Amino acid sequence: MDTKIPFIDLYKQHKTIEDELKIAITNCIKNSEFIRSQSIFDFEDKFSLLINSKNCISCGNGTDALYIAMKSLGVKEGDEVITTSLSWISTSETITQAGGKVIFCDINPITYCLDENYLESIITSKTVGIIPVHLYGQPCEMQKINQIAKKYNLWIIEDCAQAHLAKYKNRYVGTFGDVATFSFYPSKNLGAMGDAGCISTQKKNLAEWMRLFAQHGGKNIHKLEGINSRMDGIQASILLIKLKYLSAWTEKRRSISKYYSDRLTGIGDLALPCEAKNTKHVYHLYTIRTKYRDKLKIFLQSKGISTVINYKTPLPLLPCYSHLNLEENSFKVAKNVCDTLLCLPLFPEIDRDSQDYIISSINDFFESVK
Repeated sequence: MDTKIPFIDLYKQHKTIEDELKIAITNCIKNSEFIRSQSIFDFEDKFSLLINSKNCISCGNGTDALYIAMKSLGVKEGDEVITTSLSWISTSETITQAGGKVIFCDINPITYCLDENYLESIITSKTVGIIPVHLYGQPCEMQKINQIAKKYNLWIIEDCAQAHLAKYKNRYVGTFGDVATFSFYPSKNLGAMGDAGCISTQKKNLAEWMRLFAQHGGKNIHKLEGINSRMDGIQASILLIKLKYLSAWTEKRRSISKYYSDRLTGIGDLALPCEAKNTKHVYHLYTIRTKYRDKLKIFLQSKGISTVINYKTPLPLLPCYSHLNLEENSFKVAKNVCDTLLCLPLFPEIDRDSQDYIISSINDFFESVK
């Protein structure tokens, strides 16, 4: 089959802003602005302004962002931190690395985010915080999560790695918790050309501590023992260019996703993504679910269409957590989603002809399994 539709096409995106990127990167090299450069300060200022956060602390990647955030909140050995059972492992592994114990919560069957209705039942006297993940670009139910956190005096770290510019009740995610973390991995809605991340917070004292911690605890006169997690100048220069286009790219993602949903509705047993009430979904991924997931993936591949399974296994059922002796029945929803979910090609530059071909191919598949 000659048709080749990639899952994501970063080359197309970069081609549209190639001249701007070349100038930005050339200037960075010319001025040797690689570490703690003006482009980094400018990015922090503009990103915090964009999402209406008072402070933005750049760092090496989204995983470091989570770790730094937890250290700033004083996580210590024996502390329990609740997070979702469906996410990339960064969300949970950093809890362990910070010294805490991971407590997994099953997911909401509609949004695939942490189940806010189950959350309160797993809080104990050792619980210190909650890390909700705005998965696939769909915001969590932050009002209820915040109410529960306040009731039990818990902190909240919002994992916004897949949710740049997503909104809950007309307010950007990343502004509801004590701290929020962002990833700028290349495939993210706002992606660098390498690893990069940031942390946002409204609290000045936390911002100052995290900035120190991410840079060895200071320079020469070290106020504390920290780590080395810095965004480099080239990545900041690239992100500054892309930041100008993020809003338009977000609307394009929403338009592409609506086109998928309008035309895939009613086909076979497909379950399509929903946009929960009072939210703005930014569709980092466009997800479908079907009991024929594995066969559909193979069929689409034969048609030259690339798809991705995110994620194959719920976090608590991974081998690295076998020592916790967790029961699969405690994560029934997450397990079912992992067994049935498939992500279709989605990037701002995908054209209608490609989408129509994908939709037609999916329809052909379900005609064949009737």
